[in-house]
Amino acid sequence: MTSRTLMIQGTTSDAGKTTFVAGLCRVYARRGIKVVPFKPQNMALNSAVTCNGGEIGRAQAVQAQAAGLEPHTDMNPVLLKPASDTGAQVIIHGKVAANMDARHYHDYKSKAMQAVLDSYQRLQQQYDIILVEGAGSPAEINLRENDIANMGFAEAVDCPVLLIADIDRGGVFAHITGTINLLSQTEQARIQGSIINRFRGDIGLLQPGLDWLEKQSKKPVAGVMPYLHGLHIEAEDSLPRDINKNPDKQALRIIVPALPRISNHTDLDPLRLHDQVSLIFVAPDASPPPADLIILPGSKNVRADLEWLRSQGWEKAILKHLRYGGKVIGICGGFQMLGKVVHDPHGIEGETGSSQGLGFLDMQTTLEKNKQLHNVSGTLFLNNECITGYEIHAGITTGPALKNPVVNLGNRTDGAVSDDGQILGTYLHGTFESTEACQALLQWAGIENPIAIDYKQIREQSLDRLADTIEKYMDMKLIDGLLGL
Repeated sequence: MTSRTLMIQGTTSDAGKTTFVAGLCRVYARRGIKVVPFKPQNMALNSAVTCNGGEIGRAQAVQAQAAGLEPHTDMNPVLLKPASDTGAQVIIHGKVAANMDARHYHDYKSKAMQAVLDSYQRLQQQYDIILVEGAGSPAEINLRENDIANMGFAEAVDCPVLLIADIDRGGVFAHITGTINLLSQTEQARIQGSIINRFRGDIGLLQPGLDWLEKQSKKPVAGVMPYLHGLHIEAEDSLPRDINKNPDKQALRIIVPALPRISNHTDLDPLRLHDQVSLIFVAPDASPPPADLIILPGSKNVRADLEWLRSQGWEKAILKHLRYGGKVIGICGGFQMLGKVVHDPHGIEGETGSSQGLGFLDMQTTLEKNKQLHNVSGTLFLNNECITGYEIHAGITTGPALKNPVVNLGNRTDGAVSDDGQILGTYLHGTFESTEACQALLQWAGIENPIAIDYKQIREQSLDRLADTIEKYMDMKLIDGLLGL
């Protein structure tokens, strides 16, 4: 079997590549075609655990769901998880290969490309079509040499490319024509059309611009995707645009510090979508507003983010919050912060050393070389309801606090609850995706009768809505033709 391949590249980050590939996966999966998503290189702090025990970008896990597949490491063979402004953890085929700064990774790219091509060739043998997502923009001149994420990959496997741009940001015609003009002649020829994303308003008013664009670029416009209000597709990395969905004064007020290295903030998506919750990510240098619940999210650099929290006044704010009867939840890195000490003897996340934790739970954490990667299920101690989630952490936590756990996983337990019942911490990501567990946690946090939301059904409905929109507004004859269908 030889797979047919199409790559979606963007004029900018967050142009809509992830969402469009997810929707296209659902389109072809509904036709009964064996389709698989693929992203050669991803740089993101939102990740997922695969069926073969590895780690990939969260976006590829969502695209896999759209295709009706279990996530696999071959769908995202290279994952970069930034730990600082200049360095990242390099994950190859789901496992940590090294921590590198940008210069060292540039030299490592030839090895990374081989990992990419190995995964691609395996997928070719298993699937009818491969839908590839680029990273950032192909016109990032400083990253062109030895590129494996955009045109470097497209040219290596000889696949066509569609270019997507976000009109909601403005300057869409400059984005598309400028990107094409910055490419080499062979790369320009590889682009078979453009997609305009997130359009609001009367399409008739846009038509003169579309005519000009086709004439200027000598390439067809494959379609104009409307702005889909209320669509929920988990973010690849950036924090959501509508970060204060529900300003209702009667709602449970939840605040979350927007940590510099926040990871897996998609954990909080079920809460953002909940009608009885008002969730706010508090930006740097902003004072934490009054709240019923503070959630400390995951972090790729726990010690550095602890230092940032203190510098931003969060330690004092949490102490005051607890004095007034507020609740606190820590997830993964946020859970580690709630303890007395975080040790990093191997320099896993930065310089070797130890940092004083917030000290709310009697425990300490040591970061180890081997990362814990598990999909898990169990029961919540609060009400014995079923809960599912996943673990992605280097830390091993010990101490008396763990004698009062949050989750029973059968052969072991997870997390800790403070003696006064105000503070709760867990390593489990995805905790709020379990309907009954989410209800129990919201009740613990202060909602007397929390309504049930089926988050997984919301995600399914969003994928179907996205696929319906693609089939309605895109030139599917063109896309089918590019895939040889």
